[in-house]
Amino acid sequence: MVVGTLILAAGVGLLHPPAGTAEDAMPAALPQMPFAASQGAVDTRAPLPLTAMMAAHQKQNMRDHLAAVQEIVAALAADDMSTVVKAARRIGYSDSMAQMCQHMGAGAPGFTDMALTFHRTADTIADAAERGDRKAATAALAATLSTCVSCHAAYRQEVVDEATWQQLTNGSAR
Repeated sequence: MVVGTLILAAGVGLLHPPAGTAEDAMPAALPQMPFAASQGAVDTRAPLPLTAMMAAHQKQNMRDHLAAVQEIVAALAADDMSTVVKAARRIGYSDSMAQMCQHMGAGAPGFTDMALTFHRTADTIADAAERGDRKAATAALAATLSTCVSCHAAYRQEVVDEATWQQLTNGSAR
């Protein structure tokens, strides 16, 4: 009980440092550059031009992909291979997924290939889980996450208006 109280007190101390610390000397709010202006100056990743609606749709898909990965990790920990298969297939390759990736990546050379690599690599998780090979499924998950990291390191969303998107894609993505 005493140890728990000390840990709690230390944690509160970290959240609220005593008066007179260096944090007291810091301004309450640092000036902020507008996001769009600061993003280009610091973020050297290639832009992935998307309309606002496309960007929101892509972010929702990314959140679902992340939820599927969480389900895969939990299922691997529980040795529940049927759930691993189900979650991995949700992020695996399909013709409709390929079409969506091609549409989203129309304005960024190389993006579609990276996106499709992600989905095909996710299929290897399910394939290993179907064989009951937990070690291979875990390795396939690591490979899949590596494709996520590579893509996010290479590209950033750049919201553009419809006319700009059409110009950047030469209208070919419709």
